Amino acid sequence: MDLLNDRGSKEPFLAEAGFADRVGRLAFDQGLVLFGMQGCVNTILGDELLIIPPLVITRPQIDYLNSDSGRLFDSGGKGGPVRNREKSRALMERARAVMAGGVGSGGRAALKPYPLYFDHGMGSRLYDVDGNEYIDYVLGLGPLILGHTPPAVISFVKTQLERGQIYAAQHELEVLLSEKLVQLIPCADMVNYNNTGSEGLQVALRLARAYTGRQKVIKFEGHYHGWMDNIYVSCHPPLTQAGPADAPHGVLSHGQVTSILNDLIILPWNNLDVIEATLEHQSGEIAAIITEPIVTSGGVILPRPGYLEGLRDLCTRSGVVLVFDEVVTGFRVSLGGAQEYLGIIPDLAVFGKALGGGFPISCIAGRGDIMDLIARREVVHAGTYNSNPISIAAAYATVAELEKDGGKVYDHLFTLGRQLMDGLEHLFRELRLPVLIQGPGPMFYVYFTDQEQVMDYRTYLQADAEAYARFSVALQERGVFTQTGRGLWYLSAAHTQDDVMLTLQAAAEALELSQVDRQRVAARPH
Repeated sequence: MDLLNDRGSKEPFLAEAGFADRVGRLAFDQGLVLFGMQGCVNTILGDELLIIPPLVITRPQIDYLNSDSGRLFDSGGKGGPVRNREKSRALMERARAVMAGGVGSGGRAALKPYPLYFDHGMGSRLYDVDGNEYIDYVLGLGPLILGHTPPAVISFVKTQLERGQIYAAQHELEVLLSEKLVQLIPCADMVNYNNTGSEGLQVALRLARAYTGRQKVIKFEGHYHGWMDNIYVSCHPPLTQAGPADAPHGVLSHGQVTSILNDLIILPWNNLDVIEATLEHQSGEIAAIITEPIVTSGGVILPRPGYLEGLRDLCTRSGVVLVFDEVVTGFRVSLGGAQEYLGIIPDLAVFGKALGGGFPISCIAGRGDIMDLIARREVVHAGTYNSNPISIAAAYATVAELEKDGGKVYDHLFTLGRQLMDGLEHLFRELRLPVLIQGPGPMFYVYFTDQEQVMDYRTYLQADAEAYARFSVALQERGVFTQTGRGLWYLSAAHTQDDVMLTLQAAAEALELSQVDRQRVAARPH
């Protein structure tokens, strides 16, 4: 670390463990924010670089911060609590030596101030390896619709574990679950299973191409349909590469095969005119249109009135297979997914996440004449772990819990979600901070923006993601775990009104620290 002394020159300084966090609290006390600003004091934590705004730290201040009194910044003080995370930090450093990026999935590497390590979860709470407790609104990125370790699911899975893990053959539970899903999902004449959403979506695209005899697929800018080469295109493209708004370019990540762009047409979402014009000229080449019925990966964006109805009609008239990616929305907004919630029935849909209640599974559901291509073995659908007894048991128990009392849990999810959304919005308005909170309730998105509505990927990008990240980190310090990289929040059946009250209290404290953001926003021309 370089220390900026009273005379403005730098001298080397060896910081002891925890010192950087205490410097952070000092910065907060002076109305400064740690992330995303130019500064002159750099603190290296492993491979992480935290930039503190211009702040002169003298030798006496260093001595104070390293004293017993200064260590009070580790657990409290005017700037709010800083939690001890030494074990998480140490594990992260060890992981980076043996795992690419130090994480098991690439997106986790961007977590601020660094990826945390957790020991266990229970209900609506998570507990990290340092003993810190959090109200969890990440919920495993969506699967934990019943919360952590729901007793009914865990008990059912334990029973199945004692009977066997995998048979490479059929078992009664997969028939029972399939019968239930065909009854619940509007588009489902038949179902089949894989283990991840990425796999299931590949089956859906293969079925669409086989059924139509066509090759091209329309995919929308900002939508995520798994990480496979042929569909991971223009998920979060930088605008410098994305092309015009009404005719986006296909943007790939490093290592992808460029020839896949020949079979994909990238279009803006929520714009029916562009789709109609495209189908008018190329309908004979297009096998499928794939879409999230409610966009989740690029903000929780609902379709414009009439948009999905128009999409359904255009696909029917053009002989194009309409595929809904319900990996996130399935069983989260309704027992029948977003297609039931919105009243639009696709030809094929893929479910995942909430279906398994925390266990890996995906389900392809669709029209009998299309799904029959698998039955006739004209379309390959394979996988050693497909419909394995453990995942099927978890899904069966999860759906049974969601069905109880006529699906009463959804009243809880919508009501609690709306209370939290309204409470957060009120806090922002009281502080005259621009905010947009949109979504159905069981999931929603918090935007730092003065826009009245976000309707597509380009308007999603106009929000202040860095300011939100700072807010999320401040929440994390107060025992509320959200995604620091984006404003997507999930609710579970295990969340309570007490959780909402505590979350709003933490948010109020976190927002009070946003003096720099408030000043910056106030100075911005409107």
